[in-house]
Amino acid sequence: MVAPQDRLVDVIGKKSAVALANLNLVTVDDLLHHYPRRYATRGELSDLASLVEGESATVMAEVATATEIPARGRGGSRLQVTLTDGTDTLDLTFFRHGSWHKGKLRPGVRGLFSGKVNSYRGRNQLAHPEYVLVAAPGEDPDPDAAEAFARALIPVYSTTGSLPPWRVSRAVSFVLDQVTLTEDLDPLPKKLRDELGLPSIGSALASIHRPADFAEVSRARHRLVFEEAFLLQVVLAKRRLELASMTALPRQAIKNGRRQQITKGLPFELTAGQLEVLAEMAAELSKSNPMHRLLQGDVGSGKTVIALLAMAQVVDAGGQAALLAPTEVLASQHARALRKLMGEAGDKLVLLTGSLSAPERRETLEKIADGRAAITVGTHALLSEGVQFKDLGLVVVDEQHRFGVEQRAALAAKAQDGTRPHILVMTATPIPRTVAMTVFGDLDISMLRELPAGRAPIATHVVSPRLNPTHLVRTWARVHEEVGRGHQVYVVCPRIGEGDFESEQDPADQTKSGERAALAVLEVAPLLTEGPLKGLNVEVLHGRMSAESKEDVMTRFAAGKQAQKPIDVLITTTVIEVGVDVPNANMIVILDADRFGVSQLHQLRGRVGRGQTQGLCLLVSEAPADSPANERLAQVAATTDGFELAQADLQLRKEGDILGASQSGRRSQLRLLEVIRDADLVMQAREAAISWVAKDPDLDSWPPLKRAVDEINQEQPTEFLERS
Repeated sequence: MVAPQDRLVDVIGKKSAVALANLNLVTVDDLLHHYPRRYATRGELSDLASLVEGESATVMAEVATATEIPARGRGGSRLQVTLTDGTDTLDLTFFRHGSWHKGKLRPGVRGLFSGKVNSYRGRNQLAHPEYVLVAAPGEDPDPDAAEAFARALIPVYSTTGSLPPWRVSRAVSFVLDQVTLTEDLDPLPKKLRDELGLPSIGSALASIHRPADFAEVSRARHRLVFEEAFLLQVVLAKRRLELASMTALPRQAIKNGRRQQITKGLPFELTAGQLEVLAEMAAELSKSNPMHRLLQGDVGSGKTVIALLAMAQVVDAGGQAALLAPTEVLASQHARALRKLMGEAGDKLVLLTGSLSAPERRETLEKIADGRAAITVGTHALLSEGVQFKDLGLVVVDEQHRFGVEQRAALAAKAQDGTRPHILVMTATPIPRTVAMTVFGDLDISMLRELPAGRAPIATHVVSPRLNPTHLVRTWARVHEEVGRGHQVYVVCPRIGEGDFESEQDPADQTKSGERAALAVLEVAPLLTEGPLKGLNVEVLHGRMSAESKEDVMTRFAAGKQAQKPIDVLITTTVIEVGVDVPNANMIVILDADRFGVSQLHQLRGRVGRGQTQGLCLLVSEAPADSPANERLAQVAATTDGFELAQADLQLRKEGDILGASQSGRRSQLRLLEVIRDADLVMQAREAAISWVAKDPDLDSWPPLKRAVDEINQEQPTEFLERS
């Protein structure tokens, strides 16, 4: 018998196994969890005389003739078959394995034949039809068998161009006949299955691959979806237990400390939502268990101020804080903004990035190690072994979706021996509630939905030169108008230069063969400078520039007219996607906007409208009016509510790989679960997982569950939000 862990190459042969390996299907278990993407039906039996070209049909007929024709210039043969039902005839053509089919399709044999009707030389034919023989010559066919064949569902599998679906189906069918899935292989505990009325894993897999009807598919899918949700929630429940058992040094707020001084000096009033979150975190920072909180807020909702005040509370209590940012541009922006808000205490903040000179890095590391640096802002350079803190009390991770769980843990490990720092992770990519529970179930979640008082909404319009070339002329005229009013403008391109994208995840890096390449900063900048933007002060910014050049451009752009060499228009890439805050930048033009995802467009739009006047975002696209890409742009233009867009975006692109298993080359943990559609199942699985782990934290009572959870943990789970 075959076991789930057996390699396919040892079960179905090398040729088929190699082909399936291209789908990351290596073991029997991999193949059994490669579910059909849809089901086809053969349909009701049809008379040969009523067949219509282009339609799928199932017929019962008798083989009249079967002629094998040798293939020219190569081995093998094709088979030409003629069927009859006594009133009309139909041709069948088998281009491969002619001899094998001829051995079965002898004249006089009756069978059921199913396929798509096409025409060849004026005659109807089926090419490579499915068939089942129901009667030998001279016998009457079983009417029940005919009806069952016509009514049965045909599983259709996702595959590659070189691997036809029927080969996947054949492999699945062969493996199902060989494997025995006993009780000790089911990751769902029997007690839980009995309580919820769920079938066993063996029954569910048989039903999903060989269903008699759609009701059977539904029952199998319900069980398998619940299993996926339950396993994820068990992982998260165990993680919460582990975090609750850790120790942190309490960091209580003190009167008249830096936190209060910074709050009094803010040039704006904190919103009710900000005050509520601050009170929540102040209480958690005062406890001896580490805070683990996710702060999600829409673009411009004031997360950075929250982070600063939380860091100030820790510093007041004698500890240090670290803020981890995904890019040097963002880290530098944070450092400038925080120093400004901190006033005189700003000299206690240091910036650590990979571009520091050796003497600068050495001096910065010394300040961090001896405690002179109260707050450290940095990039991935913060994670290196050489960075040692005197007393790390709080870790803030900005734009959480750019980092993995391992990176967060690496920074947290720099606290004093035997303790953990408090953790605050932030994201401006809004996350629907069921996704947050699935991805960040080990964190408490706070949300900021209101914008600071006085913030004007951003007007967003789709510009389509394809429909009206004058729209683009008007776009550049509007840029001149905004600059004339004293404002500054961003122009964003998907690429840096030839073949260069700002990041691997950039949706612009998906140009199909024959399509125009996405617009690039280095190509667009000279055309605009000498063309429609002539006379304006134009600069470029992208990730390939040196740290000094990037810092110089951003500093001058932020200074506006006060800069020695002011910048009116900044032509850039997604390097400004998050965190960049220039209140005087009031307009953004996104070229080839259809090359970006919904969340990226929303983030880019959030770079403007940060002052007291209304921002303007123009989405320039050559996409056809009725294309999905244009529909996506219309969604972005219709609302500035990031949470609403996140919901719509998720439904468009599905969940992807929630635990990031694709990063390790393994198949996704999620094959059927869609956390928006299956929200009720996620909630049910969450409650069941919390209850089970509370009673059996080590999962010893059901070893198959323990094995499944260990396998997930071995894959180093991260998060999926960047997989757009």
